[in-house]
Amino acid sequence: MIIAFGLVLFILAKFGFPVILDKLDSRKKFIDESVVAAKQAYDKLEHVQEKNRLLIEEAKREKSQIISDAAKQRDLILQKANEKAQLEANQIVSNARKQIIQEREEAIIAIRREIAIVSVDIAEKVLRKNLKEKEDQMSMIERLVEEINLS
Repeated sequence: MIIAFGLVLFILAKFGFPVILDKLDSRKKFIDESVVAAKQAYDKLEHVQEKNRLLIEEAKREKSQIISDAAKQRDLILQKANEKAQLEANQIVSNARKQIIQEREEAIIAIRREIAIVSVDIAEKVLRKNLKEKEDQMSMIERLVEEINLS
């Protein structure tokens, strides 16, 4: 039995163990290469994640800047619109005041004209009543001529 064991051991040592050891070495090499590849993939993933994080931060900064610029533009546009509206309102009020003054003056002139016409009509009626006689007319004419000469 020892001889059989020795013979099996010799055959295994000569033919079996080298093949088994070669297989173990190739398996170990494959595992080592896989570990290195996994490490490289992990490092590359970390690098890509860091780039993504930086890109996201940059995008957030740009978004904040765009929003800030848009808010400034909005405020500027509103301010200009308010100023323009105020100027237009002031101009409308000024034009309305001028128009009111002009219409008032025209109304005063029209009223004065009417008053003058009514006064002339009243004076004419009063004179006609007072100057029915030729003597009254002549004395009035003489008096008026004297007043004109004195002036």
